[in-house]
Amino acid sequence: MRRDGTGEASIRQRFQHLLPTLNERQRRLWAAAEASARGYGGVSLVARATGVSRRAIHVGLAELASPGEHLPAGRVRRPGAGGKPITQSQPGLLAALEALVEPTCRGDPRSPLRWCCKGVRRLTAELRRQGFDVGRQKVSELLGRLNYSLQANRKTREGSSHPDRNAQFEHIARRVADSQARGQPAVSVDTKKKELVGDFKNPGREWRPKGRPEEVRVHDFVDERLGKAIPYGVYDLAANAGWVSVGIDHDTADFAVEAIRRWWRNMGRPLYPEATELLITADGGGSNGWRCRLWKVALGRLADELGLSVSVCHYPPGTSKWNKIEHRLFSHIAVNWRGRPLVSREVIVQLIGNTHTETGLVVRAELDEGLYPTGVKVTDQQLAAVNLHRATFHGEWNYTIKPAQTA
Repeated sequence: MRRDGTGEASIRQRFQHLLPTLNERQRRLWAAAEASARGYGGVSLVARATGVSRRAIHVGLAELASPGEHLPAGRVRRPGAGGKPITQSQPGLLAALEALVEPTCRGDPRSPLRWCCKGVRRLTAELRRQGFDVGRQKVSELLGRLNYSLQANRKTREGSSHPDRNAQFEHIARRVADSQARGQPAVSVDTKKKELVGDFKNPGREWRPKGRPEEVRVHDFVDERLGKAIPYGVYDLAANAGWVSVGIDHDTADFAVEAIRRWWRNMGRPLYPEATELLITADGGGSNGWRCRLWKVALGRLADELGLSVSVCHYPPGTSKWNKIEHRLFSHIAVNWRGRPLVSREVIVQLIGNTHTETGLVVRAELDEGLYPTGVKVTDQQLAAVNLHRATFHGEWNYTIKPAQTA
């Protein structure tokens, strides 16, 4: 909104100076002249600045365009004349409207529109059913007078917060900084949303010849032949590089650890040839959750195989969006394939592998056709065989698994 000499503030100031000397018709004509001088959007601008209704300004514009065809010269409405405001002629209208918009606030849990979309058309129809003579435009104006506006939901509630939430964040930050300072790898891991494979609609738009959008299926039913793709990512926090294993079976702890194994063989070991330990930051649930016994057993096998001490720091419950991989890797993948149907597994791998940013993000992807059955039971003996060392601070979230030969 402009605030210079030709903007709303200037119009309001001139109108306030002239208002005591203008009659009803002169106010209308002056507002119309101001609106006409500003061209497109002028009516709305003048209406906001002066309080003169848009309808009155349009009447004034018609009078300016055809002088003499509307009111005889010199004829002016006397003060107080004209139709009464609808809120005076129909008392109770405002209260009835507000009761429909916010039934719970007005103490009416049985409102007919409590469980419906409260659009202007529906509000108008319900008010007419109650006996009020009102139109959609007037309902819209009254909503504005009641200080209502169209608003979307806002994500602000995160659920219950653990009392050591911030302390765990600080613990993770210290561990990552310490690993990076000593030249040891620190990665963030997680599973991205499962994707339907096939010619299905993918949100977003891309440039195509005009009038020739890519045609996709109407219904998003799983293609039994192609199934779903399960991208599991490993993001190197220091190198700004990511690895994504695209699975086709189930998102299990074995699948997650296999993705970490593939990252180490293809990207981790070349970058950290002298590494003796690996730090993993992960969510608190899912295939890499802190309660998952198979996750710890699979990490134990990985530690034995690689000869590395594997430390894990889990984010507190309800804080998965703070996991670095979400906004440093997955968000860029979603942007890169927006509007592109994921017609095959090969297309998914290529789109992920070609993701990059101006800040130097490098991504590699690979299809994992392995089978990872669900429901694998881990016995107490298997879990006890893992060389697991829990930290003094929240040992359930922070622990280190060392190779068995160092036990």
